[in-house]
Amino acid sequence: MDTITFSDFTKVAMHVGTIIHAEVFQEAKIPAYKVIIDFGEIGIKKTSAQITKLYQPEDLIGKQVVAVVNFPPKQIANFMSECLILGAVGDDNVVSLIAPNHEMKNGLKIG
Repeated sequence: MDTITFSDFTKVAMHVGTIIHAEVFQEAKIPAYKVIIDFGEIGIKKTSAQITKLYQPEDLIGKQVVAVVNFPPKQIANFMSECLILGAVGDDNVVSLIAPNHEMKNGLKIG
């Protein structure tokens, strides 16, 4: 594992957001959802998330997550992903989302 400095870490903008929409991403090569997240004052961002093994779209609505919001946008099939939801990746690429234990204000910085 590569070592980074604290200065490197502070460049990663991780924030709390609430999922306001999720749907199956039909065009994705690997099963995924199109997810829209409200980050409060930061705004609303969309992402593609390969989280289909543990979650259904309807179960994600209202769920708070932690995401990196300062990556450049990335084109995935016909969809522009604007952030990266964080999760623990287990065997067979099963992803468990990282989320606050208590409801927090959207946009709150992780650090």
